[in-house]
Amino acid sequence: MAGKQAAELPRKVYEVELLRLQTELVKLQEWVRATGARLVVIFEGRDAAGKGGTIKRVTEHLNPRIARIAALPKPTERERTQWYFQRYVEHLPAAGEIVLFDRSWYNRAGVERVMGFCTKEEYQLFLRHCPIFERMLVESGILLRKYWFSVSDTEQQDRFRKRLEDPLRRWKLSPMDLESITHWEAYSRAKDEMLVHTDVSDAPWYVVESDDKRRARLNMMAHLLSTVPYHDVPPPVLELPKRPPSTGYERPPRDLQTYVPDHAASL
Repeated sequence: MAGKQAAELPRKVYEVELLRLQTELVKLQEWVRATGARLVVIFEGRDAAGKGGTIKRVTEHLNPRIARIAALPKPTERERTQWYFQRYVEHLPAAGEIVLFDRSWYNRAGVERVMGFCTKEEYQLFLRHCPIFERMLVESGILLRKYWFSVSDTEQQDRFRKRLEDPLRRWKLSPMDLESITHWEAYSRAKDEMLVHTDVSDAPWYVVESDDKRRARLNMMAHLLSTVPYHDVPPPVLELPKRPPSTGYERPPRDLQTYVPDHAASL
């Protein structure tokens, strides 16, 4: 439905398919663990494009010891002096692991480029090095998937407004997010140039239309599953053991311990 306004996906349809895809993601996780595969998934896009919500649904039923999220803060003074890709390398997966980057090394092609946080020379160097860096990852055996979440200007502004009014989501907004509204075209040009240089056969970009969050989540998850040659791994055979007979243990008196008050009783 790229380029067209599709009807919002009904919640019931969404929930049924979401559960099915999450079940398949668990199978994918077990395949990664059993085979020693290494999977990297990059989530990029404008602020409020739906990356965080999609990551939350992807990982909802996964083992955090196998599938982890890398959401790096701004670099420290020491990290600013390192090779640009260095701080991302330490978050790459070992055998049997999945890493989901909630923003990634592409910060340099987006916010750093638009807001002037890097020099023109650093930006040009990134565009030359990035395809080489990613080719090295792929040739080393890493499964690399890159998703760009595309949101319209009107939908982004609506989501910003809702975040401002919602105390549970107010923390998601920063002055930098709001400033991005005034740099919409600059971010568009930066994204277009980034794709020209980094949408390569070894590591292609996949664009997710995300004005409808439900549709975007399902589309991204289904596509990811379709690109990985996973298969169902039979779980180990487990049996619940019989509880042994009591040997005379008695629980200490309850008044010797401090219990959490029963707040639920007051509802």
